[in-house]
Amino acid sequence: MDNELTALTTIFTEFYYWITVVLMFLIHVGFCMYEVGVSRHKNHLHTLMKNTMLIPLVTVTWFFFGWWIYWAFVNGPFIGTSIMDGNTGLQLGGGFGANEMADPLDPLMAINLGDHIMGVFWAAFLLFSWTAASIVSGAVIERIRTAAFGICAIAIGSVFWSIDASWGWHFDGWMVKILGYHDAYASGVIHAVCGGFALGILAVLGPRIGKFAADGTPRNIGPRNPWLVTIGLFLIYTGFWGFYAACNIPIFDLGPEYGMEGVTYFTATNIYVTPTTLSGITMNFLLSLSGGLLAGYWISKGDPFWTYSSGLAGIICASAGNDLYHPLQAMIIAAIGVVIAYRLHYWVERRFKIDDAVGAVAVHGYAGVVGLVICGFVLWGYPSSGYEGYAAINPIGMIIGAIIMFGLLGFLPGWIIAKILDSAGKLRIPREVEIAGLDFNYMEASKADEDAVVADEK
Repeated sequence: MDNELTALTTIFTEFYYWITVVLMFLIHVGFCMYEVGVSRHKNHLHTLMKNTMLIPLVTVTWFFFGWWIYWAFVNGPFIGTSIMDGNTGLQLGGGFGANEMADPLDPLMAINLGDHIMGVFWAAFLLFSWTAASIVSGAVIERIRTAAFGICAIAIGSVFWSIDASWGWHFDGWMVKILGYHDAYASGVIHAVCGGFALGILAVLGPRIGKFAADGTPRNIGPRNPWLVTIGLFLIYTGFWGFYAACNIPIFDLGPEYGMEGVTYFTATNIYVTPTTLSGITMNFLLSLSGGLLAGYWISKGDPFWTYSSGLAGIICASAGNDLYHPLQAMIIAAIGVVIAYRLHYWVERRFKIDDAVGAVAVHGYAGVVGLVICGFVLWGYPSSGYEGYAAINPIGMIIGAIIMFGLLGFLPGWIIAKILDSAGKLRIPREVEIAGLDFNYMEASKADEDAVVADEK
């Protein structure tokens, strides 16, 4: 390291991202508790194991190719010109290229005293990937085969969210440069795309047995353990502090290689290297949480499940612009998003017979899309990046971005993958297994063991 200041900056940045990873781990703990709280007793263990096993599946695939996708596809490909190397194709090495940054065999991807940042930065993105897969996990509980979910988890966690992050979250992404797309804390990049992906699967998977009466009227199934739901969502709230922090860069030198010599931000910047402050986003986070909770309590007439879920939906809706919003704007936007998402959930449920067990499509997908659209109007004209020559934030760019996230990279791949699995008979569990419960064999074996112990005691 050149000097003491560089050393301190490096150590601070390394520790900064390490802390975000620890905090974001709580998001996954929260999702596990939340999903078990919603599921019925006969499916508890399967629900837990499904959400647990996405950790190794997504981690390994993210290491081998998910991280590479993020760095390689910033141009679409072939859309726009990269500020990295002036090309329009895949970023395949050289300078700041994908192979150099994300090749699993590169020295950067291991213990390397010449680089203290890559591992923790990679891990922060990995935890985003876990979140992506977990969002889908909750929507499909109690009826999807384990292997089918594993395929879906890898697809959304290591492929499709990686693509949309490369397009709309990377500082060199074509959507940022050309459309003026702005999504500081991932209303679209994670939440809208995952909500759309979940909806695509649900459209093929179908509702749980008994969810709809003969006349099509939806029945309420769950939550079965409101305490676990409550604790789970509060853990997700807590983990979102790490999520927000990981979307920032603490200190950033834009660099002479991009025509920005001498421009260093000694403050937090968002993912697009536009200055913000942790102080400001702290207020915006709390006000958007509050706006969501208040709106959810009002629109659901005090329903605990929707009230807690609406707190999360409020944060998600305001997240696209929470690096720049005034706190009162964040609160109002959150409230608007919750009302729209709640209404859409029940309209889609009744109209299309979609059984979203945890409301994931509404909380993440609909709220995320609404947040993107509103952001385009509220922040109209603001710079989309710290780099020169980029399109300013605008409504048309944000609307197009919302369609790409929710529809093109979310719903469509989810529907296609589900269709393929369904046609092969590998998507949904058999009817008799669903009725008995996915934990039936385990529960019967456990009961037999207990009976044997009791018999010996006699």
